[in-house]
Amino acid sequence: MRARSRRRASSDAAAAYAFLAPAIIGFAVFVVYPLIRSGYFALTRYNGLTPPQFVGLGNFRRLFSTDPSFWPSVRATVELVVLYVPFSLVLGLALAVFCNQRLRGVRLVRTLCYLPVVLPVVATITLWKFVFDPQVGLANEVLKWLHLPTSMWLSSSSMALPSIVIVMLWGVGSTMIIFLAALQAVPTELYEAARIDGAGSVAVFFRITLPLIRPIMVLQLVLQLTTALQTFNQPKILSDGGNGGPGFSTDTLMLSIYNHAFPNLGGLPQLGYASAQVWVLFLVIVVLVAASARFSSVWTYHDQRS
Repeated sequence: MRARSRRRASSDAAAAYAFLAPAIIGFAVFVVYPLIRSGYFALTRYNGLTPPQFVGLGNFRRLFSTDPSFWPSVRATVELVVLYVPFSLVLGLALAVFCNQRLRGVRLVRTLCYLPVVLPVVATITLWKFVFDPQVGLANEVLKWLHLPTSMWLSSSSMALPSIVIVMLWGVGSTMIIFLAALQAVPTELYEAARIDGAGSVAVFFRITLPLIRPIMVLQLVLQLTTALQTFNQPKILSDGGNGGPGFSTDTLMLSIYNHAFPNLGGLPQLGYASAQVWVLFLVIVVLVAASARFSSVWTYHDQRS
């Protein structure tokens, strides 16, 4: 019996590994190997044309001490995170709360809120570039109609990054739909008991709804942080020439990495230096995600019932 059980267990294990093999191989080939390879390139001077030359930590020393574009890129990325993450969470939650109401036409509102998520990204960002045109763009036309001062939008160093944040918030429907699922999972009997006790809508939201959806809020915080830190499409398409202008106001870390690895015609690729930037960004994301997971238990609701 024991021998038969062992044979069956080994057979089940072999079948399990056979089913897992494609995923394991794919992860090793497309994630682990490129990660190790980029770690090696980060320690070299490599342009993709000649053999890499080992320089140790030279790329990182250049990154933190001599590169005039690195710290402006860090500042632009931090400003984007500070502007985008809170607004995306608040707006996504507000839309989810509204779409969770039993109102006439609310399904249409849900569809319209989620529609930008499924539209082609490059096409919609290009359309926003025309919207923010300082001469004939729709944004300035609306401001004129409201008798408000117009803006240079993407051509202004002070308004370029907020303009990009507005474009990113256009896709807040993905945040809304996750919050909506969390709201619909809250037990209705809790709301009924609160209403019987005379609690108002605001008290119900802050004392029942928010505590119960805090795990989803932690998840959304992590997702929005990683999204903001890896922002590339918007500044690449919207900034003048895709170089993070005007100045370095929209030169995010991801855009800086791309421009060093794939420069304009006539420039020499700096794949080793770009790999060093990738590792800095990767470590920042790991630290932030780990910190979010570490401190999430402090403000996450725990059911005390046995």
